Amino acid sequence: MSREKKYTFNEQTNSYEIDRRSARAALYRTGGVLVAGLALFLGFFLFFSREPGFETPKASLLAHRNRVLAGEIALLNERIDMQDEELLDLALRDNLVYRPVFGMGEIGNDVREAALGADDRYAGYLGLDHQDLMTATALRVDALTRRAYVQSRSFDEVKVLSSRAGDMASCIPSIYPVNPRTVQLTSPFGARYHPIREAIVFHEGVDLAGPAGQPVYATGDGVVESTEINFSGYGNVVVIDHGFGYKTRYAHLMEIKVLEGQVIIRGDQIGTLGSSGLSTGPHLHYEVLYRGEPVNPWNFLNPDVSPEEYHKMVRNG
Repeated sequence: MSREKKYTFNEQTNSYEIDRRSARAALYRTGGVLVAGLALFLGFFLFFSREPGFETPKASLLAHRNRVLAGEIALLNERIDMQDEELLDLALRDNLVYRPVFGMGEIGNDVREAALGADDRYAGYLGLDHQDLMTATALRVDALTRRAYVQSRSFDEVKVLSSRAGDMASCIPSIYPVNPRTVQLTSPFGARYHPIREAIVFHEGVDLAGPAGQPVYATGDGVVESTEINFSGYGNVVVIDHGFGYKTRYAHLMEIKVLEGQVIIRGDQIGTLGSSGLSTGPHLHYEVLYRGEPVNPWNFLNPDVSPEEYHKMVRNG
């Protein structure tokens, strides 16, 4: 239905004509309503946009992306926890099983947990949402990477030594340093009464008494670490480094028949039994050291070896 038109009487033409002013007024009124409505909308928008909880579409999208990112970071941290536990288990087995088997020292936490430095590598997270969470996660990833690298290098070392397992069997001290048929044990390993010092002291080896001048043999392959000739303490001493964490000490010798740095094969004669130094009679003081600590040499000796078998094991008997 068409809009009803308004007419006015024109006295000059003596007729009724359409009222044009009313149409313009209607147009003005419509425009005013639109302007007022737009102004009201903008006013409400500005007012509510400052209220807590109100989000623009763009802000809502960014908030959603931030929530997704936070969830992904949380999932990453869960995976880091799992890898951290597995790596810790590997480190424990490495220190308590793999490395000791080959006489290798433990790798301390100060090495495994060493800081990587260059803290400015995390500067890119400053000012971002969840910057603390992102920085902490990046630190954990870097620490995990460092520990994995150290563990990898350790396994490389263990692999090299495991390939030399045959060498290790010949290096570990495992025969009598003197003919067991010609000596007797006079002082075992452990606490004992010292006949000269007249006090209870810890005896770090075993004393094997026998005729002076009989051969003393290297109990495993190795290199002569040191020789010492003196008239006190242990007297004339030879120390052999067998590798894999093992060393042996031969004290109170009458003669020393090897030189420092000399390569030794199990059964080589290194000296003769004597009574040099602080001693009450001819005997050999024999020690086995593992990773710097004395261990009971008796655990490495087989008292049931026959004379023939022992003769085959020594080279200069």
